[in-house]
Amino acid sequence: MLRVIDTETCGLDGGVVEIASVDLVAGEIVNPMSDLISPDRPISIEAMAIHHITEEMVEGKPRIAKVIGRYHGSPYYVAHNAAFDRAMLPEMHGRWICTVKLARQAFPGLKYSNQHLRYALRLKVEVPEGLYPHRALYDSYVTAALLQRIMQETGWSAEEMADITEQPVLLRTMKFGKYRGRPIETVAQEDPAYLRWMLKSIDDLSPDMRYTLNHYLAP
Repeated sequence: MLRVIDTETCGLDGGVVEIASVDLVAGEIVNPMSDLISPDRPISIEAMAIHHITEEMVEGKPRIAKVIGRYHGSPYYVAHNAAFDRAMLPEMHGRWICTVKLARQAFPGLKYSNQHLRYALRLKVEVPEGLYPHRALYDSYVTAALLQRIMQETGWSAEEMADITEQPVLLRTMKFGKYRGRPIETVAQEDPAYLRWMLKSIDDLSPDMRYTLNHYLAP
């Protein structure tokens, strides 16, 4: 069993407002679960504009610690950008699989948001009526359909996908800063001092970005 899980939050700094999951069992998407969560901080306006979960909707709902137990029990947890969802949740006893990392290897040259991959790969996603993008259960269905396609195309086992997730990935483009959107290889050739500054000065660089910068700066 693979449990595909998604969280919606108060913002990029955390505070879970919704959690949901579906299971992938013998190639079928089953066992949908979802809960609205009372967060430990206010919901930012920016976050509300994305997922449309308001303070009124989560008033009186349980804290994440009260509901997380029913999402336990899988040897593998799958998420789109698993590093983010893993950081949002209490300890989950299982290995994590990241569909962003898998998609980068399986389908190079695309954009890797859930919705872009859904349409670029023409995924067949059967989502229950009344759900929409950026709600946790909807996104869980899309991620599960993406996982199905990745497994069909590559033949990777769950263990192989977890191993890929745990290895750093070579990124292609800058995600932020003055060179945002430009190929990192080109920036390394034209302004290597900027990449060295990033490594020295930005403490919270992702492992993938740190690995990529070191790769392109290597003699």
